[in-house]
Amino acid sequence: MNISPFFRNLRSAYESELDDLRFDSEGRDVLRQRLTQRRKELAFLLQMMALSPEMVAVVLHQGFTFKSPATMEHLLSLAPEDFPDWDALADAIKLAPWADDLVQTIRKEPMGDWFMTVAAALEYMHHKPASAPARIHDPEDEVEEDLEPEMNPLDAEEENDARNREEAGADWMVEQGFDRKE
Repeated sequence: MNISPFFRNLRSAYESELDDLRFDSEGRDVLRQRLTQRRKELAFLLQMMALSPEMVAVVLHQGFTFKSPATMEHLLSLAPEDFPDWDALADAIKLAPWADDLVQTIRKEPMGDWFMTVAAALEYMHHKPASAPARIHDPEDEVEEDLEPEMNPLDAEEENDARNREEAGADWMVEQGFDRKE
């Protein structure tokens, strides 16, 4: 699976967001209750849609069924400016009935369809392994493979942009009175 730098950066942020919501201070799994609360706060959260989509995307956690893995994997390889229209993904994604009202609210926003594409991709990645299984290195192999392919300048720029968006989102959250995530 070829994942663009945009989604590589958001993947870990999305996973961290879910992890932060999962347990309370006593170690009890409270994800369901916290997601219910987040869904009630959607109107407020929509302000963060462009800067920190991973923080808003959690409201749709477990709200997608993926009918076309090939379509989703192609989507993950794209830069944000190359995303297809949300309606073009209709055959590849089925929404859970409970998510209908949330999706209608989100899609009314100027970047709503873009965000829905991001949220679906994040949820798709959440259900996929983070990486391919590690290979055992055989010292007798004649050619040593690079585990991390060299990034081309456009990928590096995109990754830098994603980091800047993440920092801006964190700054915005601090301005709203939240503690900065480390």
